[in-house]
Amino acid sequence: MNTTSTLDNGILFLTLTGDLIGSPDTQQLLDSVNEYLGEAVTNCAVDLSGIRYINSTGIGVLVSLLTKFRSRGGEMILINPADHPKKMLALTKLNNIFTVAADVAAARQQLTVAAS
Repeated sequence: MNTTSTLDNGILFLTLTGDLIGSPDTQQLLDSVNEYLGEAVTNCAVDLSGIRYINSTGIGVLVSLLTKFRSRGGEMILINPADHPKKMLALTKLNNIFTVAADVAAARQQLTVAAS
């Protein structure tokens, strides 16, 4: 899995590509997010459009990230999950827990409203 991150107006944008499964990549993702949390970032948008496959460990990482941001009074939004992640979220009924946005602009708008 490859991860890119950018910080824009206090919102952390993560773009994930490849497979979101248990590996050193997921720990690097969590460590990277923890560094941003040290900078008082409370909102995050995770682009899942480039994720081909996600397993239970990958779902656990997303839940962990959601918990981190909500415990700080913030929010995390998933952007345009690809087919397999979308099916896994529905199968685990986590699609009722996560907020999903169609694109980056919609996620930015929802997080900006949430922050005010």
